[in-house]
Amino acid sequence: MTLNFLRSKRFVSTQFSLSLLSCALLLCFLSNLSGQQSTPKQSTQIGVTVTDDAKTIAEESVGDEEIYDLLKLFVDTLDQIDRNYVKDINRRELVDAAIVGMLKKLDRHSNYIPPSNIDRFKQAIENVFGGIGIQTVLNQGNIEIVTPISGSPAYAAGIRPGDLIRKINDESTAGMQLSDVAARLKGKIGTSVNLTIESPKYNETKQLTVERQLIEIESVYGAARNNDDSWNLMIDQENRIGYLLITNFGRKTSAELLGALQQLKEKDVQGLIIDLRYNPGGLLTAAIEICDMFIPAGRIVSTEGRSVPKRVWDAKAEGTFDGFPIAILVNQFSASASEIVSACLQDHDRAVVVGQRSYGKGSVQNIIQLEGGRSALKLTTAGYLRPSGKNIDRPNAQNDDDWGVKPNDNLAAEFTVEQNRLLRLWRRDLNIVLNGATHDPFVDKEYIGFHDAQLHIAKNYLYEALDLPLAEAPTESPTAVTLQDDDTAERGTKRGNRRGPMRNRESSNEDASK
Repeated sequence: MTLNFLRSKRFVSTQFSLSLLSCALLLCFLSNLSGQQSTPKQSTQIGVTVTDDAKTIAEESVGDEEIYDLLKLFVDTLDQIDRNYVKDINRRELVDAAIVGMLKKLDRHSNYIPPSNIDRFKQAIENVFGGIGIQTVLNQGNIEIVTPISGSPAYAAGIRPGDLIRKINDESTAGMQLSDVAARLKGKIGTSVNLTIESPKYNETKQLTVERQLIEIESVYGAARNNDDSWNLMIDQENRIGYLLITNFGRKTSAELLGALQQLKEKDVQGLIIDLRYNPGGLLTAAIEICDMFIPAGRIVSTEGRSVPKRVWDAKAEGTFDGFPIAILVNQFSASASEIVSACLQDHDRAVVVGQRSYGKGSVQNIIQLEGGRSALKLTTAGYLRPSGKNIDRPNAQNDDDWGVKPNDNLAAEFTVEQNRLLRLWRRDLNIVLNGATHDPFVDKEYIGFHDAQLHIAKNYLYEALDLPLAEAPTESPTAVTLQDDDTAERGTKRGNRRGPMRNRESSNEDASK
């Protein structure tokens, strides 16, 4: 997905003429409304009259009379609904619904972002927002803090994992949903919010005033948190195996990953696992920059579409991280930019892919601002091709067709619904910082004893590539807590890595962020 505008001579000419036509149609629509107010008893069979000048402009500039006819049809319909429907209507909602309906006829990835959602959409792209910096979960009716975000105002105020928010600005949180809490905690940078925080683990309640600041969400995680709440980037210290989990591809993801790779090189990393499971994608530019970190030359990706010129991106030798094997973890929820990275490194034999076949989203969306930025259109404008020349998209593909990014031979492992649920819970808690807490926030978690078979395969691939002994799969009997009837994969205690609650602090979806 790219944040830019579609511009061409034909596009600008068409946009200009359509704007004139839209203005003419709008004036006619408003004229009808005015006439209705002044003569309320007139017939409801009122058409929309468009001036000859407006029609001529549309025909000459666009070269397609059908556009004029269809726009007139739309305005006629809106006019009739507005004046004659049995109940009062909201014009804005009608127009928004019409736009959504048009986009649904295109593909599953094109959509409309209305003014009510535009701020949230921008925050997802930028990974920044104004708030206090906490992740929360609704736990038996309580607003429980999963973790403060490291370095955030909440972190500085001493908020710890497991704390409960009882009041926000003297308003009780009883009965609130996570969205209600987020709306009250987010706000203008520099303003403050008053919180009543209960700490059940320490039998205390305190009043805090926390100033909202610009919160930046990390998109690159390590294997575990160190004692100072920084990331430990090694999943196997003895054999110097690195582990980097990328949650999404935002504006700062490539810079975060570059910093992590530099740290790993300083520690003489021998092998690397890149975890892209559940990563929905993000910015095309971020994916390209990350691919360029790992291959010295050759095609990264190319895009082509009906109304946009073909574009290609090739790697440069400068700054390439090489000299160690890489295993990339993907699953059926890895999409878009995740697939660009995994396909590129797989096609260049720079990495193997482990896990399950990816989602299969081989299209590029452009973000087109509407209403001066108050709303936006996310429109599919091109498809992308992996270095091998294949498009991985699966609009109507069957399982036997060639779509998505498939694991390399003998490196596939499918997870059940229950295994995915436990893995998601672990990933949510991976980012927990203690912030001075003396209790263990991982006690009694459901994922205790869960065996990540996909990670196990990735590690063993690296061990084999490095001529190291392979790790044996756990043999302990599964517990009732972690198994359901349809689960058949291995379970057991983790070996040599902090997967789950076993935090190596000496050496080393559902929640919402505010």
